[in-house]
Amino acid sequence: MASSQQPARSRRPQPVLITEAAPSRAELHAARKRRYVLTMAVRAISLVLAAVFYQTLWLALIFAALGTVLPWIAVMMANDEPPKSKQHVNRYVAPRPDRILENPDRPDRVIEY
Repeated sequence: MASSQQPARSRRPQPVLITEAAPSRAELHAARKRRYVLTMAVRAISLVLAAVFYQTLWLALIFAALGTVLPWIAVMMANDEPPKSKQHVNRYVAPRPDRILENPDRPDRVIEY
């Protein structure tokens, strides 16, 4: 006995992008959160390494400085959005000389189209 049900087709996890639409705000926010968490994890590791290498003063100072500066960098990167894409702007372009017509009644007046 044949069943009218067909097996489920495998679907792609993400749809194919056919437009030039920007990523959604939720995707941008998630990417910024991941970047922030990663930067703060590097900060935590650098502070732990500063404590581990306390006897080597120059190395401890480098890790401590990194742990001090990274929160500011993490916040700046989290608040940053990707650059806007360049869009074509329709600007005025003077007509080509072969597209300019002269008015026979008034030779001093030029008609552009």
